[in-house]
Parts: sequence; C-alpha cells; structure tokens
Amino acid sequence: MPCPDPPLPPAPALPRRMPLVMALACGVSVANVYFPQSLAPLIADSFGITADAAASVATVTQLGYAAGIFLLVPLGDRLPRRPLITVLLTMTSLALLAAALAPATGALLAASTVVGMATVVPQLLLPMAAGLVAADRRGAVIGTLQGGLIGGILLARTFGGTLGEQLGWRAPYLVAATLTVLLAIVLHTALPRVAPATRDRYTALLAASVRMLRTEPDLRRSALFQAIVFGGFSAAWTALALLVTGPRYGLDTQAVGVLALIGAASMFCAPAAGRWVDRHGADRVNLWCILATLAAAAVLAGGAAGSWTGLAALVAGLLLLDIAVQCSQVANQARIFALRPEARSRLNTAYMTCSFLGGSAGSWLGIRAYAQLGWLGVCALMGVLALLALALYFAWRRQPVRDAALLETLVR
Repeated sequence: MPCPDPPLPPAPALPRRMPLVMALACGVSVANVYFPQSLAPLIADSFGITADAAASVATVTQLGYAAGIFLLVPLGDRLPRRPLITVLLTMTSLALLAAALAPATGALLAASTVVGMATVVPQLLLPMAAGLVAADRRGAVIGTLQGGLIGGILLARTFGGTLGEQLGWRAPYLVAATLTVLLAIVLHTALPRVAPATRDRYTALLAASVRMLRTEPDLRRSALFQAIVFGGFSAAWTALALLVTGPRYGLDTQAVGVLALIGAASMFCAPAAGRWVDRHGADRVNLWCILATLAAAAVLAGGAAGSWTGLAALVAGLLLLDIAVQCSQVANQARIFALRPEARSRLNTAYMTCSFLGGSAGSWLGIRAYAQLGWLGVCALMGVLALLALALYFAWRRQPVRDAALLETLVR
C-alpha cells in the first residue's frame, strides 16, 4: 500500500536568475542524447563497421533516455532533487568518459545506454521549477526551461558533427563529459533544497505514474494532445530525409541538418508560449497549436512540387510545425504541473512516456505513408492527426457543460 504523503512544507522561492541557469542545464543535459546522431559515419570508419551499425549508438542512447524517463524520473517525488540531480549528472559524465575511451562497439553501446538513462535531468528540473514559482508565473518559467531544452536539441548535432570532424568522434564525448561534470558542480551549489513530496516505495511510484493516467482527466488530455501533435511532427521529420535526398530534390543529408536549424525560432517562442498560457490558459494555447499543426500540414504539401518553390514551402511549414509542437509542450506541461504538487515528477513521467510513444508511432506511420503515397501522403497523415486532436479538443470542451447539466438535473 502506498504511504500517506506528508504535508508539503512551503517551498523556497526560486531566485530570479535561477530559471536561466536551469534552462542552460536542460540544454547541456539533453544535448548528450542527440549529439551522437551526427557521429555515425566517423564511428563507422573508426571501428570498420557499416554506417547502419554505427547509427545504433544513437538509437540505444534514445532508448536509454525513454527508459530513464519511466524508471528514474518518478524518484524526483521520493528523493531530494538536488542530490538526485547531482548523482545523475555524475553518472552521465562517467558514462560519457567511458564512451570516449571505448575500445570496441560493444563497450560504446553499453556506455551510450547509460548516458541515455542518466540524462533525464531536464525532466526533473521542469517539475522542480514549476513547484518553486507562483501559479501566475508557472507558464513563463516552464517556457524558459523548454527554450533551453530546445536549444540543446538543435545545437547538439552541430556541436557533435563539427567537433567530431575536426578532432575525431571521441572528442565530443570528452568535451560533453567535462561540461556535464561542471554542470553537476554548479547545480549542486545553486539549486535550492526541496523536501521530498512522498514516502512511497519505488514500485508504488512506478504504479502511480500509470494509475494517474486513469484518475487524472487533465493528464490524459495533455498526454493525448501531445502524443497526437508530436506524432505528426515525427512523421514529417522522419520522411523529410527521404524527400530531400530523393530524386525530387537530390540534396545530401547535410541539407536535413540545415532544415533542422529552422526550429531555432521555436526556442524563442517557448518562453512567449509560457506567458500566453499564464494570460489565456493552456486550453486556448492548445487550440492555437492544433490549428497551427493543421496549417503546417497544408503548407508542407507544397514541398511535393520540388524546386525552390517546394523548398520554400518546406521551410515555412517546418517552422510553423516546430513552433506548434514546442508551444503545445509548454501548455500541456503547465496544465499537468498544476494538478498535484506532491506528484509532479510522476505526472511528468506519465506525460512524457505517452509523448514518446506518440512520436514513435508517428515515425512508423510516416515511413509507411511515404512508401505508399509519397510526401503528400505524409502531409495527409499530419492533417488527419491534427483533425483528430481538434475533435478531441471540442469533445473535452463540451464535457464540463454536460457534467454541469447532469448535476443540475440531479439537484432538481
């Protein structure tokens, strides 16, 4: 049986500059998951293996990250977050060092798995920050941290590819290990002490993440919205490489990296999205994001034309899609962090797990849509997903009206 949660003591106020420090920490941490994606050719040459086999390094890192979200993030409600974050960053640094010194592919894969599992610090910092600010600032602070997270994802591939090309594939791992251990020291010094929110056992924490999907309607709504929108996002980006390197455009894979930098605009929109949530509410921002995703699908369809006209459509559509997905993330996390202050890490575990499942399903569907129907099929898939999210949005908006009418009938 879960232990009764102790009453939460008053949380210390978050220093004004601390969100920027936490945003930087989110960016540096999450970059460890994404920079290996740019090193596959260099790793293949070093170990004499195929590029596909070398790409498995990035794959196991991401799988480790998904496993860490489910297995380790709930501990943020059970253990003091500051020492937990310090330990995880130290583990990440040691695993990065082991990867840099790996003598063979097997050792590199093992170290990369540990890197992914331990690099869940952003998913601990987000609920921590949400609990240290007033409700009317929560969206803005979450947006600031989300902006740092996006920046880390976007710049990671550039960091890994550039440094790896100049100094070899081991150099990015060594630099990342150094930055991560420095980050551990900074956060151990700067983060405020926050008392644990629960005394539940570890197995009860894992079960609670699943159970809250059933008992918290707003968590289900947020998770489903993000899973659908992120699924469309993943479908587009997975199929994009096939489109631009195919006969219609004939570009190389570096062009995909250049297009990825378009998402830099969403890094600056995330803090603004947080302020919109504080001012207008998460529901309205969700609606804007769903409509923006639907519009992005229509604009991206112009990419099937090829030439400079099609490329311009891809640039505009991807920019709109990136902004929609990132703003949706801010809105949904602001909603779930307002639900149960004592369970924010478990709420985030359930939410992020569903988001990753939606993204994985979107990638799988996107490849198949492209194989059967081409790029227009991928855009149609995005449109159908956005319309599904829109239908669910209005269904949920009508639910309180139906509940209020039922209650009035029962009272009479």
